[in-house]
Amino acid sequence: MTKSAKKQGVDLGRIDEMIRECQRQRWALIPLLQKIQEDVGYIPPEATSRIASALGLYPVQVQGVISFYSQLYTKPQGRNVVRVCRGTACHVRGGKTILKLVKQHLGIEEGETTPDYEYTLETVACIGVCALAPNLVIGTTTYGHVNPRKVAQIFTKRDSGE
Repeated sequence: MTKSAKKQGVDLGRIDEMIRECQRQRWALIPLLQKIQEDVGYIPPEATSRIASALGLYPVQVQGVISFYSQLYTKPQGRNVVRVCRGTACHVRGGKTILKLVKQHLGIEEGETTPDYEYTLETVACIGVCALAPNLVIGTTTYGHVNPRKVAQIFTKRDSGE
């Protein structure tokens, strides 16, 4: 979804179409939420009651599932989610400095999205590649053995389209 489409609002009609495909199928809640997020970029809060009504659930049940899963979002996210590892191995090998440099480069704090919707910054308990510590993930690409110079190189290459 384009930046301008996010600013103009959400096509609730499109969301209603997705919901209709799952009418009265409670088991379909998570796949439906994933589909909406994939299509819209996040799960608009105004869709919660529509989803609940169609699936025969209470809105609080739908919201409970959304808030339980960290990969489901209720605010627009950047096209690239940057995840900086805070696990023990990364912490010991300089992960705190890496996070500080990423924040400086992007000009945002944890949980925020850049104004152009290019990046969202998150921290995670562990990425699962401790042997590569410290590491970070941008989208689906994992960068290991990250150091201050490598942070600059990663974002310079990405920002220049390489």
